Amino acid sequence: MFVDSSQQIAAAPASDKKLQIRIFWVAFLVRVAYILLAHTYKIRLTDDHFEFGWEMGRIGRALATGHGYSDPFTGHTGPSAWTPPLYTYLVGGVFKVFGVYSRLSAFVLLTFNSLLSAYTAVLCYEIGLRCFGRKCAVWSGWMWALYPAALQYAVRWVWEMSATAALFAGILLLTLRLRDEQTVRRWAFFGLLWGLLALTNPTPLLMMPFCLLYLARGIKIRQVVLAGVVFMAVLAPWSARNYLVFHRFIPLRDNFGAENFEGNSDWSVGFPWGRTVPLENRQVIAYYARVGEPEFSAERGRTATAWIHEHPLRFVELSIKRAWMYWAGVPKSVQEAGVLEYGRLMSFQFLSLCGLLGAILAASCRRRGWFLFVCSMVLLPLPYYLVTVQARFRHVLEPLICVLGVYLFQSADRTRVWSYFGKRTAGIGG
Repeated sequence: MFVDSSQQIAAAPASDKKLQIRIFWVAFLVRVAYILLAHTYKIRLTDDHFEFGWEMGRIGRALATGHGYSDPFTGHTGPSAWTPPLYTYLVGGVFKVFGVYSRLSAFVLLTFNSLLSAYTAVLCYEIGLRCFGRKCAVWSGWMWALYPAALQYAVRWVWEMSATAALFAGILLLTLRLRDEQTVRRWAFFGLLWGLLALTNPTPLLMMPFCLLYLARGIKIRQVVLAGVVFMAVLAPWSARNYLVFHRFIPLRDNFGAENFEGNSDWSVGFPWGRTVPLENRQVIAYYARVGEPEFSAERGRTATAWIHEHPLRFVELSIKRAWMYWAGVPKSVQEAGVLEYGRLMSFQFLSLCGLLGAILAASCRRRGWFLFVCSMVLLPLPYYLVTVQARFRHVLEPLICVLGVYLFQSADRTRVWSYFGKRTAGIGG
């Protein structure tokens, strides 16, 4: 039996805060040590440093060199809204101060990722405390702090995954807090966090209405309006910039059509191999620059939509493949396969299974927050099932997977297990 979460929080010792701080610093130092020892700040130079931040790195270079928010691929191809702006502007700012594509810039960006990833351990701790009890909280915090799968993107990728995971976990935690006490300050912060998440990675916005639904009991309309105003105020400058530059409404980013074309076409096999815009194809790059990014993406989106209508069964087949790979792992090429690759896939699948079973158990036992957990597991993968999939897309759910996995194992009825083995041993001895 678990005691009520509010009782757990009220009864938590004063040392809990010190423990959270200790978890944070251990997690942060482990990540920074890995960056230094594994030399992950030495990013490969292929394709003119494209693996250093990919499109975000390219736009960051344009920002740092005075070309504005533009040029996400090769050469000067014009203004862009290919990526959300928040993390991309961070890359540009770091490039401006510490050097374009420099190792020092890589170290700064990976350290920033590590800071957010380490703080996510604290968020896991409190989510576990509020929903499943202190024991789950302690194990969840330390698991996120030390488990290799939790830190891999923070220490290796100049991209937004660590920021997205931290923001989404923070939003879920704030939603749980709002369920306890709805204050004006918390609602304003709720709108702010959703705005920051939208400017980092818009996909988790699918969960916004369900968080509001979770808070529907005792909700005050003026507080929701306040959160909405703050949210729109955060988005407004970027949306206005896009309208002024492209003369059309682009609230966050404009690359969906191109991604859909890459995932749903005659050559699509369900695997995310290849690039949305091939850097080596000068004709494609020239056409992209000539018609402009929004029209390029929209045209490819129309082609993909037509293909889906003409090949509905093939689209369903590809979507099923992508759904499987979202949870089971995206296999690498035959040349890269080996013992380590099979181990990676088994670890990926084990964590997915633990998270899914933990969510089911939480729902069946009506644990606090179960509605948020189940909705997150169902909704957030949907766009990737339909369009494209990579292993990193699951990272936004991995703090939840961590907490739910710990809850699953701590919920096991040990008395039945030991009773079973005791009887077997007695039978053998007799």
